[in-house]
Amino acid sequence: MKFVDIVTIQVAAGRGGNGCMSFRREKFVPKGGPDGGNGGRGGHIFLEATTDLHTLADFEYSRHISSNNGAHGQGARKFGANASDVVIKVPCGTIVFDKDTGEPLADLVEPGDRCLVARGGRGGKGNAHFANSRRRAPRFSEKGEDGEKRKITMELKLIADVALVGVPNAGKSSLLAAISNATPKIADYPFTTLSPNLGVMRIDQDKIVVADIPGLIEGAHQNKGLGHYFLRHIERTRVIVHVLDLSSGSLESVVNQWETVLDEFRAYNADLLERPYIVVGNKIDIDSGRDLIDKADEFFSQRDIRFIATSALTGEGVQKFMDHIVSLSREHPRPTGTTRLFATVEENLPEKRTRDKVQILKLHESGCFRVIHPRIEAASARYDFGQEEAAVRFMRILRQYKVEELLEASGAQEGDTIYIGDVAFEFQPERAY
Repeated sequence: MKFVDIVTIQVAAGRGGNGCMSFRREKFVPKGGPDGGNGGRGGHIFLEATTDLHTLADFEYSRHISSNNGAHGQGARKFGANASDVVIKVPCGTIVFDKDTGEPLADLVEPGDRCLVARGGRGGKGNAHFANSRRRAPRFSEKGEDGEKRKITMELKLIADVALVGVPNAGKSSLLAAISNATPKIADYPFTTLSPNLGVMRIDQDKIVVADIPGLIEGAHQNKGLGHYFLRHIERTRVIVHVLDLSSGSLESVVNQWETVLDEFRAYNADLLERPYIVVGNKIDIDSGRDLIDKADEFFSQRDIRFIATSALTGEGVQKFMDHIVSLSREHPRPTGTTRLFATVEENLPEKRTRDKVQILKLHESGCFRVIHPRIEAASARYDFGQEEAAVRFMRILRQYKVEELLEASGAQEGDTIYIGDVAFEFQPERAY
């Protein structure tokens, strides 16, 4: 399966259904009242973490996801049905950002973690909703609101128990294949691994996820080589295995491999240096590698660092390596819920911020103005101006916010075009002078 760890998609929640304007028509009931029902809510769009996926490849060619609209209200006080929500499954470890603002929305770590990324539009009210003791026969209803639309970027940071790290061609992929069920690409040239591979070790009742991370070169924290594609995937791992190529010829070159990785950790995220780790010297099946076993063992023992010599090709030392992984994993169990890079947001997104002050903008076109205020814009979208009483109700809102006076103060004259939301009006002031 192709590994994809960053993708941007567009989500569009469903529109709310329109409210209905209707009056009862029953035999022997001479004055039937209003009975128009409300429209249903548009479908929300959620992201939900699952262990069934390990990559974002499913979204590479499905960049637009939408939910259904709510049903319209009907007479006899029949409310429109709410649209069903859309739940998008993503791998555990997916971080979600708003593409336009860069705001983090959620860090979905545990299976079942859920985030609302697009809210469905509210259904419009039917005329029965507006009936009261003073207004007994309202002849207007509301249209449903548009659903929320946004672009989101999803970034996957693998959740693995153990990360195999090292310079290119150190033998990480071969070791992963030797200890797990993974079948990574293996070849004798640098950067064989271009994306992380995952394998699962099963020891008795234990299941340990091991990640083979792409090779690291000096300057990776500056995004050289495979850069951040290497570094981002070790941020969640709890145990690190430094894989060194003992066949490189000298102890100095072996130690340099290890120090290169440590330097990149330090420059990218110094917290990585605090993670428990062991060092594995690989390729002891080669004579030059076997000659360095004792020297490397002495070097790391003096620093109180566990060192294991292995050959992924012949299997020598592999079982001892696996035992150490199991031991370290038990010593450092994964703390549930504390591996998030930031807190998951509440399922319900906060309401849009309101602006109490009405703003009047003079547009570039001659004689054109735009009125900006959330309640007034929402009303212009909700009301059906083909209904006479809806227009009257909207004019009351304009008078409440003194829009006419503000327009005149901004230079608007009779006959000018006024934009409110997506609706255009001709300015016809009613104030008496």
